Amino acid sequence: MRAEEDLLAARHAVREATVRAGFGLVDQTRIVTAASELARNAYVHGGGGNLTLEIVQKGGRRGLKLVVSDQGPGIPDIEQAFTDGFTTGAGLGHGLGGARRLMDEFHVWSSPGRGTTVTAVRWNGRG
Repeated sequence: MRAEEDLLAARHAVREATVRAGFGLVDQTRIVTAASELARNAYVHGGGGNLTLEIVQKGGRRGLKLVVSDQGPGIPDIEQAFTDGFTTGAGLGHGLGGARRLMDEFHVWSSPGRGTTVTAVRWNGRG
């Protein structure tokens, strides 16, 4: 994700993956919204980044795993970054915390000067 149009392509790829994973419309929207926030963060704050998608299985359930990574400046205080209203840019400050609330599993690894990687999974209860 190096340009604005890459963000749109990422949204479309995530939407297609949610359909393949068997998610209903509401969960499709949740996952696409979370992915969009994470991709935009990597683009705006990380200077660009990568998105990988993987359909995963666990206990008879199917899910979609998103991994968004960048080589940007990193997040100095991850807990503060999850606080609604906290922003280092011009946004509303709901992106990272909002994305976490939309997914079932959410992990952030970040190191100042080395970048950030977010791994998030949403599970489909429909099997």
